[in-house]
Amino acid sequence: MWVLLFISPIIQLTLFGYAISNEVHNIRLAVQFAPGDVIAQKLTQRCLASGWFIPAKSGGDPYLLVQSGRAEAVLVAPPGGVTKSLRSGQGEIQVLLDATNMIRARSIEQYIQAIVLEVLLEEFPRQTMQPFLNVDIRVLYNPAMKTAYFLVPGVMVVLLCLLTIIMTSMSIVREREMGTFETLVTAPIHNWEILFGKTLPFVILALAQVTLILIAAVLIFGLPMQGPLWKFYLAALMFICTTVAVGTMISTISRTQQQAMMGSFLFMFPGILLSGMMFPLENMPKVIIGISYLNPLRYFLTLLRNILLKGGDNWVFWTNLSVMAILAVIAIAFSFYRFRQTLD
Repeated sequence: MWVLLFISPIIQLTLFGYAISNEVHNIRLAVQFAPGDVIAQKLTQRCLASGWFIPAKSGGDPYLLVQSGRAEAVLVAPPGGVTKSLRSGQGEIQVLLDATNMIRARSIEQYIQAIVLEVLLEEFPRQTMQPFLNVDIRVLYNPAMKTAYFLVPGVMVVLLCLLTIIMTSMSIVREREMGTFETLVTAPIHNWEILFGKTLPFVILALAQVTLILIAAVLIFGLPMQGPLWKFYLAALMFICTTVAVGTMISTISRTQQQAMMGSFLFMFPGILLSGMMFPLENMPKVIIGISYLNPLRYFLTLLRNILLKGGDNWVFWTNLSVMAILAVIAIAFSFYRFRQTLD
């Protein structure tokens, strides 16, 4: 218990003071313009020199770059280039913006508008009237910038964690406190059968909760369901198996229900902060970002936003699902090992 009491505040303080920030950095920027387009080149250089943007792989369909998550913003020059359009008096540049994270999208839009103004002032310093460059912002996947589209998938993740981790850990510890585990140990069944019987109801309950949450999100908040349902439920099943295994692991190291609850919150609190639900992961130090790769909430939240808003890009889906499957196998194997030791 003393570990929970003293380690938990240190973790929370470290995350809030060192890693959490609302500033938007490391924005993946792709560009599409002709090699001789001077103004477009200056815009790109100024963006990358600002410290807000990092280069993303350019080339190909700009919409696919945004859909796959390889770029968050794409600068697309008009036919003939930005420089030529300025000379003709109809300067224009298009910006494709990924708005699945509307907090970052709003900041990116402001950054680009400010950089465009700076470049024009530098290029035409002696003109009393600056040439007009229309920045055509195309907001993708959340054109109305609705906050619900950004927050509701995160709330889904939290609700599932509450059911699978806390309920699983507390129910198993409760049986140990009541002494009913001795009956299970003496029964002629295998350890894996006991573990399967204890955890399966929570998997089924969580899947039912997923359906209710999805219906409520669509009907109440108007969340779109752009991707196929099988991708949504496969991702949810993988995440539920992982978190149920985590709840089982917590139950094996807890002696009372209070310890099980404290242990669950010790896992959930940093897990939520390091999932990208409220604060952009890209702003965090590299060490913290590296730790977040072990967080199953990060992958499930990425999958939810991609499936619900973008239609479930195959590269994003299978990449994140594969990593989550590896985490699930490790968590299940370790929870079974600890559960068997507890029974012995």
